[in-house]
Amino acid sequence: MPFAAPVTTAVLPAREIMTAQYRRVVGAASHGPGPSLARFVVPSALGVLFFLTPLPTDDGLNIGIGILVDWTKAELGDALPWIVGATVCLSAAAGLGGLALRPAWWRRPSGVARALVASPAGVLVRVAAAVGACMVLFDTGPAWVASADTGGTIVRDLMTVIFAVFLFASVLLPLLTDFGLMEFVGALARPLFRPLLTLPGRSAVDCVASWFGSSTVGVVITTKQFDAGFYTEREASVIALNFSVVSVAFAKVVSDFAGVGHRFFTVYAALVASGVVAAVIMPRIPPLSRMRDRYSSAGPPPPEEAPSERGVFSRGLEAAVVRAARAPSARALARNSAATTLDIWFGLMPLVMVVGTLALAVAHHTPVFTWLSYPLVPFADSCACPRPQRPRRRCSWASPTSSFPSSWPRGSTAS
Repeated sequence: MPFAAPVTTAVLPAREIMTAQYRRVVGAASHGPGPSLARFVVPSALGVLFFLTPLPTDDGLNIGIGILVDWTKAELGDALPWIVGATVCLSAAAGLGGLALRPAWWRRPSGVARALVASPAGVLVRVAAAVGACMVLFDTGPAWVASADTGGTIVRDLMTVIFAVFLFASVLLPLLTDFGLMEFVGALARPLFRPLLTLPGRSAVDCVASWFGSSTVGVVITTKQFDAGFYTEREASVIALNFSVVSVAFAKVVSDFAGVGHRFFTVYAALVASGVVAAVIMPRIPPLSRMRDRYSSAGPPPPEEAPSERGVFSRGLEAAVVRAARAPSARALARNSAATTLDIWFGLMPLVMVVGTLALAVAHHTPVFTWLSYPLVPFADSCACPRPQRPRRRCSWASPTSSFPSSWPRGSTAS
């Protein structure tokens, strides 16, 4: 049966989603529980298990990828910071060698080689990160770089987690993004997300992955979806700003550290309520409201409301089956996963080392965060929170922006 309007090749993105064959593929897959339906259900269920399902462990609830990360850290032990340092040094060496020699893979990067290529400024960041990591590992250099409270926290606590997370996340993320789960959830969530948050329904998966799994994983999902042409610049920015917040597990850790763990559900309920209100308001005010609705070169995506006379659930299932039928092969997934992993290790970790160390140096060696804490005192007083004799300047977590709750001392008494 012909469509009402022809589908031109200009609308079809390079990621092989072929709207013109929508009814033919759905018709073949929806007459029974054939391979196409299983191709959607099985990988998507595994993705939900690894990223969205809390599992009981000896230390409390954790998601599947968190269990794998904890196991990796326990197995590698003290060797893991050295592996991280070697990775950062290797990224700096690759950057310097590429700039100096300009080999063919540097001039025309593709696949895994893209992770090795960097601009002169990027290479400078990699070199600075390598120097800082060596200072930490060999316990030398100025204290504001090499101490346990600054560079030591970044190398031994934060970068080891990033290394371990993306050792597995890059392989497992396609289970969430490439086999139809986002299309299925998008069809169900669109009536709420589009009018309320000005976002496509598929962004609901980003939201759940960030809040209940890992904010870092949520950012990577958003980045990959933007690169694939599913989000505009504005939508990707809104998702990253409003959804990629601290996960429920980290919120529990911070609550326990701050001495309010017994009130965690109240604290987290307030966090969720304020987060939802902010997510409704922020896309409607500058600067997010002024960002362009422009897709990457792979977009725009097919319309969310695919042609169908069925209900929302059936329409979502149809879209999911079509996406699963067009999912990349195992070989392509392995190649893309390797490229993503190296991109994180060689591109993100050096930046985290430099920016994170500088931020913690400011937090520990300057009064900036003491000054920033003063406006919070009246609010804390209004909530009947115990107030210390003086604001504490030290931050005990890798990112100062997520450390404000933990900078309130435990066991302090009101003054």
